[in-house]
Amino acid sequence: MSDKKISVLKAFRTIIWPRRNLVLLGLLLIVISKAASFVAPISLQYFMDDVLPNKNLDLLYILVLVVGLAILVQAITSFLLTKILSVQAQFMISQLRAQVQKKVLSLPIRFFDNTKSGALVSRIMTDVEGVRNLIGTGLVQLVGGTITAVVSFVLLIRISPSMTLFTLIPLAIFAGIALKAFKIIRPVFRNRGKINAEVTGRLTETLGGIRVIKGFNAERQEHGVFESGVEKLFLNVKKSLTATAFMTSSSTFLLGVATTGVMGIGGYKIIVSEITEGEFWSFTFILGLMIAPIVQMSNIGSQLTEALAGLDRTEELMNMTPELDESNRTSVLDHIDGDIVFHDVSFAYEEDKEVLHNISFEVRSGSVVALVGSSGSGKSTIAGLAATFLNPQSGKITVDGTDLSKVDLSSYRQYLGVVLQDEFLFEGTIRENILFPRPNASEEALQKAVKAAYVDEFTDRFEEGLETLIGERGVKLSGGQRQRIAIARAVLADPKILILDEATSSLDTESEALIQKSLAELTKGRTTFVIAHRLSTIRKANQILVIEKGSIAEQGTHDELIAAEGRYYNLFTYQARI
Repeated sequence: MSDKKISVLKAFRTIIWPRRNLVLLGLLLIVISKAASFVAPISLQYFMDDVLPNKNLDLLYILVLVVGLAILVQAITSFLLTKILSVQAQFMISQLRAQVQKKVLSLPIRFFDNTKSGALVSRIMTDVEGVRNLIGTGLVQLVGGTITAVVSFVLLIRISPSMTLFTLIPLAIFAGIALKAFKIIRPVFRNRGKINAEVTGRLTETLGGIRVIKGFNAERQEHGVFESGVEKLFLNVKKSLTATAFMTSSSTFLLGVATTGVMGIGGYKIIVSEITEGEFWSFTFILGLMIAPIVQMSNIGSQLTEALAGLDRTEELMNMTPELDESNRTSVLDHIDGDIVFHDVSFAYEEDKEVLHNISFEVRSGSVVALVGSSGSGKSTIAGLAATFLNPQSGKITVDGTDLSKVDLSSYRQYLGVVLQDEFLFEGTIRENILFPRPNASEEALQKAVKAAYVDEFTDRFEEGLETLIGERGVKLSGGQRQRIAIARAVLADPKILILDEATSSLDTESEALIQKSLAELTKGRTTFVIAHRLSTIRKANQILVIEKGSIAEQGTHDELIAAEGRYYNLFTYQARI
């Protein structure tokens, strides 16, 4: 993961330049608005020096009309700026969120194993929000403010060079302070995104594991962890607020010095008749137009700094290597028979800590291979490799003779079905969860899957039937009910390769008997990997692999392994006694 900061130039090239027409329109509108804002202070000079002394009503009417039109122009351009740029900025945010979410979904399973889901939610939803200050009014105000300051400076020089030069001294000091503050603030904002993601991640975990927390009376402990997180967030915000407050107070003091100096110098120049009263008041108002954007710089600068810090973190995600290596995975599968072969496969989650050592075996199309062994022996890792959730460190896995590492993942996974031990159900209805792999499946296909997994055995007792809401992660259902919905989902998907990871572990004896019937139907004609602790459930498997410490200790059918009286025999007879 790169810590390299995204540059202003890159942000301009990737975000602003593709939308240059809108940004240019925004700049044009703000130039018109700022030009209109000069009308009133310039008119003031004529009002003071010509209208009042000469009682010139004709000129008064003209000035009132011109100033009124200028105010109307400012109001219209302000409305159009907000409508065009702010709306476009929000559209840009929604597009970026969609792009980041798409990128996150393309990352390998290993990334999710090491990253909190709540932290990812924060990065997808929050980090991109600062973009509104790049494409929105923030950047345009910055550019427009710069134009206003330059034009104001020229007008001020024309009225009184000495007063203008005096005001530049405190403004130059303020600019130096602001630049130094922005260098301090950017890493603070960058770190804030990280802290915010950590706090959000922990909060999401806490709410998801509320039953465990209450079961162990750990509310106080979790509150302490969260409180510590929000304290870190507060300290970070405090640091940035201190820097911005220092800039604001500096600007107030230095601009106060400038105003006092202008009053003194201007008063003296009026008395000695170097400038008129009209010129003095015009100078004062134009000075206000020049100072306003400079003071705004601190606020806009903070916004742009926050935007770039958020883009830094977004860029980190967007630069990650996706699971699908398009340059390498070029083989597209139009259909598969389901012959899977492991050739001398080794795998390690951490460097120099292999969990699989030179595994080799073959699963014929339509056959069932059962993986048994003690916890941590490597059974789930083999299943993960077959599902392409993991990639071998060495060796090769082939499907119908094609190297799985060269196969387009989407074309392979369309033939894959998975039923996990801790099966995940989405919030919604039972019907929606079963239809998840094929949302447009017919009612006939749905009912077939429901009956095959014996889901109707319990939904018939529910008032809402298949329309019953199951709550987050299916909390309103029993473990066995959730498992049967998961199996119905796999039946509906109609996969060629099926992976059952402890698929019957959550079931009571009665439910297991029902599920065994549906699994027997489900596995017909499909290449199936079964991971099971209950050895009674795999007696009919075509092939049983006994995995111990990452290697195949024994291999054969149930009868062959019982006759051999080895590790499988010991496991089976031990469970039979229990």
